Amino acid sequence: MISDPRFHGAVKRLGEIPKVYLVLSSKGGVGKSLISTLLSYYSSLKEVPTGLLDLDFTNPSTHIILGVKPEEISYKEEKGLEPFKIGKLSYFSIISFTRDNPLVLKGDEARNVMREVLSIVNWTGVQKLFIDTPPGLSDEQLEAIYNLKSLVKPIVVSTPHNLSIQSVLRLVKILRDAGFSEILFVENMGNGKLEAFADAEGLNYVGYIPFVENIESCIGSTLKIENCVLKQYFEAILSKT
Repeated sequence: MISDPRFHGAVKRLGEIPKVYLVLSSKGGVGKSLISTLLSYYSSLKEVPTGLLDLDFTNPSTHIILGVKPEEISYKEEKGLEPFKIGKLSYFSIISFTRDNPLVLKGDEARNVMREVLSIVNWTGVQKLFIDTPPGLSDEQLEAIYNLKSLVKPIVVSTPHNLSIQSVLRLVKILRDAGFSEILFVENMGNGKLEAFADAEGLNYVGYIPFVENIESCIGSTLKIENCVLKQYFEAILSKT
């Protein structure tokens, strides 16, 4: 067990939330941030108190999808930092402090920032939290996987591309070694053909999101998100989380 008191604070914060999902991808470009953001936003529209936490400190993008500028985001202090409200969605991203400037963190620096964020954000009242993580397998992700496994459920995102699938196999092995018995799997930019792959690997296939050429019509504002042609697919996935 990590002795850092911030870690114990993080465990307490997350332990108060009934459902916490760690959205993961073992490589970039598979649409993990899009999945995290739209799942959380559509969940909030269903009258489920929902939160979205962006843990990508180097290259955060959830605020771009939601259509909010860093200078528009502010947090009140009430037994920690209260998330910023975007409609009914509770939202936290470090972008409000960095103002879109690059934040290069390595090793202990990245872990320290992650522990700080997880320990100070007050998610009181949130029933479902989606955590968007950086792509790949950084030190902070591995820490979250191994040390928060009793509190979170992983959602692995992949495209049907062979490179993505092979990368997923490595990630799944790490998750299995960490002790996760249930791993949710989302196929992005696909047509459902990875369901057989998920079944063969013992993954819980919760649905797919088809490829949309003009994806910009679904991102950049809450209005676009609410009118997105993909909404029905995300709602189908939400019904299984």
